[in-house]
Amino acid sequence: MTADRLHGVRGVARIGLGLAALGRPGYIDLGRDRDLPDRSAEGLRRRSHAVLDAAWDAGVRYFDAARSYGRAEEFLGGWLAARPAAAGAVVGSKWGYTYTGGWRVDAEVHEVKDHGTAVYDRQVAETRALLGDRLDLYLVHSVTPDSPALTDRALHERLARLAAEGVTVGLSTSGPRQADAVRAALAVEVDGRPLFGAVQATYNVLEPSAGDALAQAGAAGWAVVVKEAMANGRLAAPDGPLAPLAGRTGLAPDTLALAWVLARPWVTVVLSGAVTTGQLASNLVAAGGQRVPADGADLAGLAESADGYWRHRASLPWT
Repeated sequence: MTADRLHGVRGVARIGLGLAALGRPGYIDLGRDRDLPDRSAEGLRRRSHAVLDAAWDAGVRYFDAARSYGRAEEFLGGWLAARPAAAGAVVGSKWGYTYTGGWRVDAEVHEVKDHGTAVYDRQVAETRALLGDRLDLYLVHSVTPDSPALTDRALHERLARLAAEGVTVGLSTSGPRQADAVRAALAVEVDGRPLFGAVQATYNVLEPSAGDALAQAGAAGWAVVVKEAMANGRLAAPDGPLAPLAGRTGLAPDTLALAWVLARPWVTVVLSGAVTTGQLASNLVAAGGQRVPADGADLAGLAESADGYWRHRASLPWT
């Protein structure tokens, strides 16, 4: 099973569900105190399953987790096992960060990054134990241009073996040089064949700097998954940058943010980070063909410098 089923999807299927905010008590997202009053493991399991049910029933088919998302893989694996009808789901996860938050919102360190082969060996086994043969995409988490994941031949051999088993291997990116990381990954080969086949990157109205590189990846046949389309909640806020356009169009800010991303033909799937079924329903409106009006205060003018955007993101608290 590969990521091929993601290519050519239409409508709601172009929106996936990311579990970053549902799998652990703390995350960088606005409004969590209001949206998630119960942060216990069982409380988040129930909430995860409720949102997963709603997503599947609405037509969502891509579901995204990571080793560092607390118990997200566990929650997702349990839901898949209890929902045989979801046999057609496409499942992605990521390795390279270890969750260290101890199920605390106020943890001093929530996750630790290491792209070494020892971490890969440990985490791919952990992922397989929770997701079994349901794993379709496995991404190196948060690759930057200086990551050893782009140059470590021993790691590349391991990833190539996983790819030979039918799992699409790829990378997620972060930081102001996402485009450089994507282009470097496009050049990585094992035995004369491209290694990577998928990328997950931050791309939104405020941070569009990776767009050309992501279009290049899409042209190379990669699955392009967009994360943080709402800038960790900044673009979904009722008083945020999209509020004036929302007032003129009657479309919610989150709908506008997602529709802006979906207008890019090279985007395979954009992730919803919804933590309530209401948020999910509002997000999915973006798949209905809504067009962001050309007079929308020129959304391109809202873009921040990549360095400025990532500095601001780094200042956001875990809540």
